[in-house]
Amino acid sequence: MLSTSGRGFAAALFGPLARLLVRAGVSPDVVTVTGTVLTAAVALTLLPMGHLTAGALAVTAVVIFDNLDGQMARLTGRESPWGAFLDSTMDRFADAAIFSAVAVWALRHLDGTLADLTAGLAVVCLVLGGVVPYAKARAASLGMRADGGLAERADRLVVILVAVLLVGLGLSAWVLTGALALLAVASAWTVVQRVSAVYRQSRDEVGGA
Repeated sequence: MLSTSGRGFAAALFGPLARLLVRAGVSPDVVTVTGTVLTAAVALTLLPMGHLTAGALAVTAVVIFDNLDGQMARLTGRESPWGAFLDSTMDRFADAAIFSAVAVWALRHLDGTLADLTAGLAVVCLVLGGVVPYAKARAASLGMRADGGLAERADRLVVILVAVLLVGLGLSAWVLTGALALLAVASAWTVVQRVSAVYRQSRDEVGGA
């Protein structure tokens, strides 16, 4: 949802920086890899240590690189299958780092059932966050489309980072646990939506044959 509707906003917000980096001769691939490394480093350092507010804000700032590389590729006319592959692969690393960091934080800073539940939900979100883009990629490899859905990557990042920030500002840890539960359900539903879309397309192909 946000992945689609937020593209115009992202282009307006980050366009000047993207043009500046292009003029400086920076490669979109360098931005992609750098953004992933920084995201993982910030998330895995600050969040497990309990610096939730700083961690959420820092990760949010670093995630802008995910918008910059695509805009830079379009500005330079260097959009390619390689760039799309690299970007998607790096996204999986960044997402895994964020949700793993949340799981570690829960196990280190929460107690009992709440710790186990929060960490478990973070792992579930991590796994489903990998299945959602896989469904799209696998559909594309078969000549079909599995776009959209209730919880695309931008949606998942907004939910988890806002929840982490709110807990860091003093709200109950249950806010994060609840957000993870909702995100897990939304991600699972997105998988169902994409599987259903491919199923309908496959039936239409058979019917039209």
